[in-house]
Amino acid sequence: MSPKSPSTSPPEPFQSQRLAVDATHTLYVEQNGTPQGVAAVFLHGGPGSSCQKAQRRLFNGKVFHAVLFDQRGCGLSTPKGCLEDNSTGHLVADLERIREALEIERWMLVGGSWGSTLAVAYAQAYPERVSGMVLRAVFLGTGEECKWAFESAAQNFRPELWRAFTELLPEAERGDPVAAWGKRMESKDAATRRGAGWVWHDYERALSELLPESEALPESLEAAAAREGEPSSPYVEWHYMARDFFLKPNQLLKDAERLCDIPGHMVQGRYDLLCPPATAEALAHAWGENCRLEIVPGSGHSAGEPAIAKALAKAVDGMGKRLARVSS
Repeated sequence: MSPKSPSTSPPEPFQSQRLAVDATHTLYVEQNGTPQGVAAVFLHGGPGSSCQKAQRRLFNGKVFHAVLFDQRGCGLSTPKGCLEDNSTGHLVADLERIREALEIERWMLVGGSWGSTLAVAYAQAYPERVSGMVLRAVFLGTGEECKWAFESAAQNFRPELWRAFTELLPEAERGDPVAAWGKRMESKDAATRRGAGWVWHDYERALSELLPESEALPESLEAAAAREGEPSSPYVEWHYMARDFFLKPNQLLKDAERLCDIPGHMVQGRYDLLCPPATAEALAHAWGENCRLEIVPGSGHSAGEPAIAKALAKAVDGMGKRLARVSS
């Protein structure tokens, strides 16, 4: 994610806090840069991931007032992994609560993958509160995209990975392996749940990188269940995926005209197997002339790929300077 050397320590927030958004959920929220800068909020992926310190480097501290936060059930937000009252609508409402709590009039949205979904959903709900948008690896939460990301992409481009993903399951569960793994992640049995989570984690990781270091999945269900720790993202991700991301069919593309007055810049890897360029192109067309789509050649999904990281950093910097000129 960082356009700078990993040896450079990420900047420290000038303020961090915990914001209770309802009787159950409390969010971790941090502010970076300068309070007088261009307000921006970073939306992490998943659903179920979290913000990373390195992501602070996306925002020039002399230009931006950058807000990073962990979504419901994620990262340092509590309760960790909680799926109760955890939906797209809740997350959109949380963004408004954060904006109001920090007394920000309008802000720029930066998000990739699931973060781009949430950014578009929020911008369509509150277009008057959005000054600009920079999106990476556009995903609009449709069934067609999910089928591509978790089935067709692997079947066509990583068939050996698809075979491993399928054949780890008992033969009776192989007819619909994605749903079978999802059902296992909902299991009340800790070992079953943990094993499925690790298989899902490793499978998605391999698809997210153009040149993955390893495409190996666990050797068996028992080996997966025996791995130490437990990934958080797969369980929240499946919770959303199994419920169509709490969106109406093709909702975000149908409502794209609500973005027409917002300047946007989308950065998209040419060979992204999780979020194909066709989605970004469709959104750019529906968004209109205020949006620029930048296809990055020789790149996949991961924000850590050098060409993607460079393009994203440049886009964020450019949008920030553009908004600074408008406000001056």
